[in-house]
Amino acid sequence: MRFAILTAVVAISGLSQGMLLPLLAMLLDEHGVPSSVNGVHAAALYIGVLAISPFLERPLVKYGYRPLILLGGSIVICSLTLFPLFSSFFIWLALRFLIGVGDHMLHFATQTWITDFSPPAKRGRRLSLYGLAFGLGFTAGPLLASLASINEAWPFYLAALLSFTGWVAVFWLPKEKPKPFERSSSAAGRWVGAWKHAWPALLLPLAYGFLEASLHSVFPLYALRKQMGAEQIAFILPFFSLGGIVFQLPLGALSDRFGRRTVITCALLAGASCFLAALTVGASTVGLAACLFAAGMFTGSLFSLGIAYMTDLLPKALLPAGNLLCGMLYSLGSMVGPPLAGSAVDTATNAFFLAVSAVLLIPAVCLAGRREQEKAA
Repeated sequence: MRFAILTAVVAISGLSQGMLLPLLAMLLDEHGVPSSVNGVHAAALYIGVLAISPFLERPLVKYGYRPLILLGGSIVICSLTLFPLFSSFFIWLALRFLIGVGDHMLHFATQTWITDFSPPAKRGRRLSLYGLAFGLGFTAGPLLASLASINEAWPFYLAALLSFTGWVAVFWLPKEKPKPFERSSSAAGRWVGAWKHAWPALLLPLAYGFLEASLHSVFPLYALRKQMGAEQIAFILPFFSLGGIVFQLPLGALSDRFGRRTVITCALLAGASCFLAALTVGASTVGLAACLFAAGMFTGSLFSLGIAYMTDLLPKALLPAGNLLCGMLYSLGSMVGPPLAGSAVDTATNAFFLAVSAVLLIPAVCLAGRREQEKAA
């Protein structure tokens, strides 16, 4: 019951985020907002994540998981309800910032709770289901956004209603708290401790944020340079997410059986190979779709696998700090990915897939190096 409610809440959160990104982009474009400014507006969500992160760990330990989920859900529901009532660029910017704050509170609490009560033998599968729930919701989000063609307010109100349904279900969850940390420890000390114990795992959310944001923002530019049409781009791009959805649970199960580090390293190398293979297919719609689907199979679950691996490496008292770092590093990767990948495309069109492959190879090398260190020890 507890795991089912938490995954349902995360799926609804994914739905609202997947709806909000394309819907606000289209509405702002209709209002005459330039594309560059539109992109900066989208970053407000990630800024909200980074801004609230330093203040979440102590309330979670003091008050428990459920109050933080309820508070985060309340912020999201209120923000979604207010969007249709205003058409101001700056009010929407503030509401988007608040969505980032509320969503991160919700995800931080649910993510930490699942890592806390999941036994190691089932941790990979459970976190894969967690990632799968968010991915399915995020993928369905644009379908909800399409209702704006009937009435501009409908997507916002329906997302708020679904979020309220999940919010009510949270009251059925037990009152639990994470293991308290030592009173003498500081937030900075706990973050440093979490990084020291689990830095190879923490590189994975950073890499996934870079990868996901770069694909959705910069791959269309790469395709346009290859003289591909908008219809081809719209057809190809969802294949990465589809590959991640299809293979999310199998990879988690494999990591439970054969070891997190081995499976993640193989997945990173296979994913980088798929992106490099995309260089050989040119402007082939089928070829690029196949390469992105295969890359999604291997790298679409990096975030959930990274959380599972981080949980393996950390003592329970540092789990809140580790989960905070995961969210912050994912947001950081999402913010720096598009400008860096865009610069690569400006340098040379084919450099896009080279840059993405390099970002995947770096944590693969670090994981391999850590294996050798542990063997020597």
